[in-house]
Amino acid sequence: MTDSIDTGTAPGASESAPDTIVLVHGLWMTPRSWRGWKERFEAQGFTVITPGYPGFEIEVEALRENPQLIADLTVPETVDHIAAQIEALPRPPIIMGHSFGGTLTQLLLARGLGASAVVVDSAPTEGVRVTPLSQAKSLFPALKNPANYHKAVAFTAEEFHYAFANTLSREDSDAVWNEFAIAAPGNWVWAYGLLANFTPGKQETWVDYDADRAPLLFIGGEKDHIMPPSVNRSNAKHYAKSPAVTEYVEFPGRSHWICAEPGWEEVADHALAWALQHARVDELSSGRGA
Repeated sequence: MTDSIDTGTAPGASESAPDTIVLVHGLWMTPRSWRGWKERFEAQGFTVITPGYPGFEIEVEALRENPQLIADLTVPETVDHIAAQIEALPRPPIIMGHSFGGTLTQLLLARGLGASAVVVDSAPTEGVRVTPLSQAKSLFPALKNPANYHKAVAFTAEEFHYAFANTLSREDSDAVWNEFAIAAPGNWVWAYGLLANFTPGKQETWVDYDADRAPLLFIGGEKDHIMPPSVNRSNAKHYAKSPAVTEYVEFPGRSHWICAEPGWEEVADHALAWALQHARVDELSSGRGA
């Protein structure tokens, strides 16, 4: 692991340590993608919640048959949906998000939720303008046609291999695609891929980078094509003026499929250890929002 960024002073571990972990999935995925982390954390005695986006209560196969559920989804209703589940908890949880789930996690922290958080290969919030070539290539299937803004856009197996699972063999990547992959809301991809930084006013993924909130760790995968380390490093640096703890750590040789590719256990364990060490329970993480 390399290139650590620390923009705050870590508080001591909370006397009332979190006993619940909320895992927020990203685009082109469902809660099924957290299966390994959920089982691993539950084996350690934690309650683990893997909220789906609104309408995602059905299985992967059913979502593939009804992509309009995906196409009609909005970011605000998704944040509200997940926030309501967190607010109903008796104690502030640890929140972890992968990919666009990382963006959602940052939006949840901005509401004052959570005791601590970890975002893995996170999609950026508004204002992060770094767009590496591999990211542009990964998102091109969704962005090549403006009509996709109103559709659910899926990756082909070949596109998925490049964007998500480039460290796997094509055979292993195809197996992941078959079991886990769904379409993504085209408007979300356009919003964080092109429009958020070029549209006047605050957009759906805007956060106040200078505000106080729960401690936050960014985890980047060195070989990630769709959300490369430079995107995550830039996102983390945007919080430099916040009094809250913000750190970045990078795992070598990991793709966007970092949460399930071989060696995922090391990433999960690091995420949990950091979140527990830095967790705090105060007026900013009451579990009921700001």
